[in-house]
Amino acid sequence: MRLIDAHCHLERADYAEVSAVLERARAVGVVHAVVVGQFQAPGDWGNALELAAAHADFLSPTMGIHPHDAAQATEEDFATLERTCARPELRAVGEAGLDYYYDRSPRDVQAQVFRRQCALARTLNKPLVVHVRDAHEDCEAILREEGIRQGVIHCFTGDTAAARRYLDLGFHISLSGVVTYKKTEALQDAVRFTPLDRLMVETDSPFLAPVPHRGRKNEPAHVVETARKVAELKGVTLEELAAITTVTASKLFGLRVE
Repeated sequence: MRLIDAHCHLERADYAEVSAVLERARAVGVVHAVVVGQFQAPGDWGNALELAAAHADFLSPTMGIHPHDAAQATEEDFATLERTCARPELRAVGEAGLDYYYDRSPRDVQAQVFRRQCALARTLNKPLVVHVRDAHEDCEAILREEGIRQGVIHCFTGDTAAARRYLDLGFHISLSGVVTYKKTEALQDAVRFTPLDRLMVETDSPFLAPVPHRGRKNEPAHVVETARKVAELKGVTLEELAAITTVTASKLFGLRVE
């Protein structure tokens, strides 16, 4: 079995021994992971790019400004983002998007920063990794207006109507451990609705550990449990689900997976 964790955060503050984390992932069949280079504060992008360079056979980086932090980004940060995302090893722009649940940045600022990252993805012809919470209609409208037709809605938690909007735009749907939780019937219905070759699986480590690890720190090895649940919902074996989602993630992000 070969799996790709399509979205994880592996910051030094959360994982003292990243090499051990990656070894545990390899041991259960994870062959690659997409690690997010996330804007932390003005001038600070965390350690994802450094980590990906040190483990280039296993990690591929993205880079973006999360809606939570949109109001903190300076013009110098945008210049850094544009310059860095143009490098060939950067597989996508983001995560970027809208979050109306926490509203940690004003909504108009979220939208402005999201549109700038849409434009960057379009200019570079790279996929866009989208974070969206309680903002599906506005998110879909911005993606449509900005002409974005390749990317992934990461950690998708919406219903079938929301999934249909993104699928119609050409986006993929990536599922986290949330799909294993109780009282997620609407999300599970959306998974059943979504074509198998448009799905990916992720951990969003260190967050949202799937059952039976819920409540603990998440890590890429746990993507197996999310994949197991998605396979059950799609009526396929875990091995079939792993094979298809690995091909899908490899194509979207341009990964060369051994």
